[in-house]
Amino acid sequence: MTSRRQGPAGRPSRLRKSAPPPAAAAGDAPVADADGWTDQHVTVDGRRVFYRRGPAVEGIPIVHVHGFAISGSYLMPTARRLAHLGPTVVPDLPGYGRSERWQHTLGIPALAHALEAILDALGLAKVVLIGNSMGCAVSLEVAHAAPERVHRLVLVSPAGGMYNQPFGRALRQLAVDGTRENPRMARVAVPDYVRFGPVSALNLFGELTRFPALERLLRTPVPTLAVLGDRDPLMPPPHRVREVKALAPEHVTVALIEGAAHAINFSHPGELSNVIEEWLEGRDIVDDPDQPGHARALRFEQD
Repeated sequence: MTSRRQGPAGRPSRLRKSAPPPAAAAGDAPVADADGWTDQHVTVDGRRVFYRRGPAVEGIPIVHVHGFAISGSYLMPTARRLAHLGPTVVPDLPGYGRSERWQHTLGIPALAHALEAILDALGLAKVVLIGNSMGCAVSLEVAHAAPERVHRLVLVSPAGGMYNQPFGRALRQLAVDGTRENPRMARVAVPDYVRFGPVSALNLFGELTRFPALERLLRTPVPTLAVLGDRDPLMPPPHRVREVKALAPEHVTVALIEGAAHAINFSHPGELSNVIEEWLEGRDIVDDPDQPGHARALRFEQD
């Protein structure tokens, strides 16, 4: 499908420059890796929250938000590729990964509140939010509650809603997705799932299947890009996606990456980062020139 530029209402403006987030205090500077990334902690509601911070660059800060029962580590392949666009943060939400455990599992509204608190603690007034799976639901909640804080919203595999109901159907979809993901994903995900716990994971997954993702997407108050994989069993088929796009407002763009399942941030970071950067910079979404033939982005436009 050919692509064309959005009109003024739908095309995001070029990322404006802003000061990087505040640095660590003197004498407590973390050690950066070869690409300038550091591991840091911040206190939120009295608990330590772990986050990964990219190199100090100018631009609108970018925050990547992970899925359910897993840490933000699997988001890093895409986060690293986009880090040149702005100061980048990849947190483990409270109770996940290397962040401090909570006495109970936080639901989606509470996680959205926690994400806002993380932004406050890091001094990030306005950001680009890039969510995957449950991270889409959390990011949508933040965008609806505080649209002035979300410069742009990117939803990668926004699961939840009627297509994932009833719960048994969603579990089967999740099982099928496991067979379609990059085999290396298991080495990243399994330790996180074990730490999170099967009961907590099932409870939160049940909440995610009931989240009205489509309704929230169609009413998003900020410019939004939704990216889906055509092999993702948790997402509607492409013909249904076209129907949904026809209902969406002009400031919502939908892109499809062929060959990708649910965890696109991990399995197709080159193609995904290319799609996101093209959209953020207001350019046409085209296939990644560095990976021709591996995946193709199709952009659905309103008729």
